[in-house]
Amino acid sequence: MKRVYILAVLIWSVLSSTLCTSVLAQSFVTDKGKIEFISKASLETFTGTSNALNGLVDLEKRTIDFYIDLNTLRTGIALRDEHMRETYLETKKYPFAEFTGTLSGYNPARKDTQNVVVVGDFTIHGVKKARTIPGRLFVAANHIYVEARWDVKLSDHNIAIPKVLFLKLADQQDVRMQAQLRRKN
Repeated sequence: MKRVYILAVLIWSVLSSTLCTSVLAQSFVTDKGKIEFISKASLETFTGTSNALNGLVDLEKRTIDFYIDLNTLRTGIALRDEHMRETYLETKKYPFAEFTGTLSGYNPARKDTQNVVVVGDFTIHGVKKARTIPGRLFVAANHIYVEARWDVKLSDHNIAIPKVLFLKLADQQDVRMQAQLRRKN
């Protein structure tokens, strides 16, 4: 009888440890996500990218937080990058863009890609705006894959475009992000 009891205690301790770990370890992080913006103006279309998107997704709390150092954005032309950082984004004063919010539509019982929505705040150039952003999420054993797409109006964030450049730089930017996040230890 003693052996059965000891064996039952051992099995229970292993199971409860495994269950607690899976419940508590619902946070996922990355520092290598991809962010891209596309500017489609009358005379010019160009893309800026960075592979330095940082992010946290907490499935238990249903919260997300993604931010990017705007100095890591590259458009393929060094002079344009310099003007973008110094004149428009003013990265010395406002080095980061960030989106924080609450995740809805996620069903932990599903094992496929899910359409989700995040309601939160997007901040760039020191101006915070409430946003509702649709995205897709897939949870694997130790990773989460996320992607989202939304538009950002530069004028909504007090980023002025001189009239001379209005034909080369669009007020509305198409923003896309993709990230693979790993389970946080």
